[in-house]
Amino acid sequence: MASKSEEKQVNQHNYRTMGLTKLDRRNRIRKRIRKIISGTSTAPRLSVYRSNKEIYAQLIDDQTGKTIAAASSRDKEIVDAKITGKIEVSVSVGKRIGALATKAGVSEVKFDRGGYLYHGRVKALAEGAREGGLKF
Repeated sequence: MASKSEEKQVNQHNYRTMGLTKLDRRNRIRKRIRKIISGTSTAPRLSVYRSNKEIYAQLIDDQTGKTIAAASSRDKEIVDAKITGKIEVSVSVGKRIGALATKAGVSEVKFDRGGYLYHGRVKALAEGAREGGLKF
């Protein structure tokens, strides 16, 4: 019979032992975050989506269901800047969403990392948005 410590090691609850894919795990985290975070007209939700190549950010007013502003790494201004490196592109997307938010009259947002870890490109976008004038 196995001891309690051996059972604990066998019954670890990480996403691999539970039969979940990375996408399933991200969606679980995303739903947990969305239960708490909801955007308003005065403090919209800054939603982040990250693919392998691109990064997207939106300011969303959840009460009306409208997108106030959006920026991505595919925007003409960012593509024309010929920035190399995904981190640098993420910072510029953050600055752009900050500028668009300021233009729309928004200064404070609620950050929705979308189930991604607050690390790397997501963190760079957040720091760029802060440089662009947004407060979290």
